[in-house]
Amino acid sequence: MKLKPREIDAFVRKPDPSVQAILVFGPDQGLAHDRLNKIARTVVDDLSDPFRVVDMNDTDLKADPARLADEAAAISMMGGRRIVRIRNAADGLTKIIKPFLENPTGDALILFQAGDLTPRSSLRKLFEGSKKGAVALPCYADDARSLEGIIRETLNAAKLTIEPEALAYLTSHLGSDRGVTLSELNKLTLYMMDPDQSSAQSPTVTLNDVLACVGDTAAIRIDDIVDACAGGDFQALDRALFKAVEADTSPIAILMAVTRHMTQLHLVLGQVDAGSPQDAAIKSLRPPVHFARQGAVKRQCSLWDRRRLDRALTLLAEADQQCKTTGFPDKAICGQALMRIAQGARAPRPRIR
Repeated sequence: MKLKPREIDAFVRKPDPSVQAILVFGPDQGLAHDRLNKIARTVVDDLSDPFRVVDMNDTDLKADPARLADEAAAISMMGGRRIVRIRNAADGLTKIIKPFLENPTGDALILFQAGDLTPRSSLRKLFEGSKKGAVALPCYADDARSLEGIIRETLNAAKLTIEPEALAYLTSHLGSDRGVTLSELNKLTLYMMDPDQSSAQSPTVTLNDVLACVGDTAAIRIDDIVDACAGGDFQALDRALFKAVEADTSPIAILMAVTRHMTQLHLVLGQVDAGSPQDAAIKSLRPPVHFARQGAVKRQCSLWDRRRLDRALTLLAEADQQCKTTGFPDKAICGQALMRIAQGARAPRPRIR
């Protein structure tokens, strides 16, 4: 069974009791891990309980295919429903899993964790095509709306609120991996409760609080991509993309960051066309542009006009959609789109008549 995006969070909080097998897959392995744990805890409170939780990987199942049905039917010595987790699931397991889905045994909840599966994947097709008893849950990088929800939910749990500028900064610098996002937010909540900090015990997170403790290594890497793309620097863009691939940065997160930046350039040019000074328009952006990047942003404003920015935003939206639906390599789709946009930065601006 294939869930609609708006149905996934509700399913994770309260899985359908008729579902016995769940495939969690996608490029955001932090999100996949988080969803697997949340689903598992709806059945077992302590995921380290050896009587109710069994961990296997793909090689275990290939070595003993009958073990899947055996573990599903096994009864816990201490009572209660069991969890069977199978890691590194891939198409090589499809022939083993298919007979079980057609004739399931026992009542254990079987959780399969896979990497990024294309729409052509036989394992993904098996779960998505199941009429009942099996569900496929894709895990893509958080978009701006879902990321804002995660930030607010995490801070609310710590009885903290957040200023708009701080929230905007976090949504533009996190989101490539749910695990990293949650780790950085945990650091932020601990920082806010540290009695040695000037902001200790304050219920409101400010931009200065965020800048003081949230790691920015991934953000710097993505900023390099953004500036090289918007500045038309092919060599710098190629180097930055290579570093991003090495660091396993999500192509979706990169496309989101470039989209935000090109939207900001569009806003600045709109204000300039309306008569505002360029410096004032740049300073009005939220989150604020870091002082080290202000020179690059000014130069980019001289390279673009709003018509070509509209075209760039269309290309970015198309690339984002292709990454999520076509099954083609998402890194290649992302790189090709950014190179085309960098070419647009080199096009001569039309003369004003």
